[in-house]
Amino acid sequence: MENFRKVRTSEEESPLPFPDLPPDVVEMKVKEGSKIRNLMNFAMAQMELKGRRQIVFSGCGRAVTKTITCVEIMKRKLGGLHQVTKVRYKTLLEVWENQDPLPSGGAQNLTVHKNVPSICILLSRDPLDPNQTGYQPPEPQHGPEPQLGQAGEDTSGSSSKGLKRPLPSPCEELLTKKLQVQVPDGPRGSGSTDHYPDHQH
Repeated sequence: MENFRKVRTSEEESPLPFPDLPPDVVEMKVKEGSKIRNLMNFAMAQMELKGRRQIVFSGCGRAVTKTITCVEIMKRKLGGLHQVTKVRYKTLLEVWENQDPLPSGGAQNLTVHKNVPSICILLSRDPLDPNQTGYQPPEPQHGPEPQLGQAGEDTSGSSSKGLKRPLPSPCEELLTKKLQVQVPDGPRGSGSTDHYPDHQH
């Protein structure tokens, strides 16, 4: 394969896995190289300026995490959005071109079919069927932004559901890492012997 170069990748077209979507619903197709800022500017304009009630984010393969990030930003900015998440597999077609064709007329191009995980997330201002698989209700709103207390805990009430934990500030993170490292030394100077003594079997 060292003589082959990937020249094209295309994904199979498949209908969105949500029933009863309006025909003009906006689908944000997130790619691995997409810029989150550009995606969010467009999506926010659709929901706020054009007054759309629903929007779909979709991505596959390495773009899945970026897709989820966009959805979480959207929920944080707009608030009160109902969400349905569907996970499935999509087929990617990769075309590889032979850079060093053999004189005997060997394969010029290879087409590779890859099954990759794919995610589709529907966000809606209108209530959705809470009984369908993958449904998440809107997070409770306490003011315009979730307030962070002194210790960095989320006081908006969403943490009690275990949905999201706020990220600690870099200082707190370092502090907890230091605390984890400073274990009282054992008799032989190694902190690990406190937990895994090798002389007791």
